[in-house]
Amino acid sequence: QEAENLHHWSMDDADQLKLVGITLAMIKDLPVRAGACREAQSIWNKDYRSQQEAQVQWAEQAPLAYALHNDLLASMRFGYRNNDALLSRVRAIAEGTGHADLIQDLNDIAVLGRENPDPLTAISFDLTQLDLAATRADEMADLLAEANGDKADQNESKVIRDKAYTYLKALVDEIREAGKYVFRKDKNRLKGYSSQYRRNKRKTDPDEAAE
Repeated sequence: QEAENLHHWSMDDADQLKLVGITLAMIKDLPVRAGACREAQSIWNKDYRSQQEAQVQWAEQAPLAYALHNDLLASMRFGYRNNDALLSRVRAIAEGTGHADLIQDLNDIAVLGRENPDPLTAISFDLTQLDLAATRADEMADLLAEANGDKADQNESKVIRDKAYTYLKALVDEIREAGKYVFRKDKNRLKGYSSQYRRNKRKTDPDEAAE
């Protein structure tokens, strides 16, 4: 909003600002950059809210995934109890802790079960549970990435937001510095080249005021 305000204020001073290198095109570019920054901020806000929603969903879904994981391992230990090689693979899968390990375990369980279905069928194990394990592994991996803010599209939206802000701020700073110089003896015009936000912050923040 301050960039928009600066645009309108500096338009009236375009002739004087031109003398110190601030062109009319630069002034007119302020609302363009402000609009891009506003749009980038909105997109990032949406992604950030999605991250918070993913964290809630993870909290709801994780206990169910862990329960499935433990139940499947119990079935495999019993089904493969007479096969040392398969039991060794089950033990290897069961090692480790943490969310990432859970996701990998679910996928490994699906692979092991599909490769060795007969002992499981013999104990009336529902083989469709293996498909469920594989599906849940994919779903939980995506959900965890979203909850942690690790998904590429979320990171990308923040990078774009930051670049848009930097691009806008560079022009705002340049025009303000020029205005402060040109109107250093004219208080009425000078006031339009300072940040109202920073002035308000100084009033409430002793550290900011000291700076």
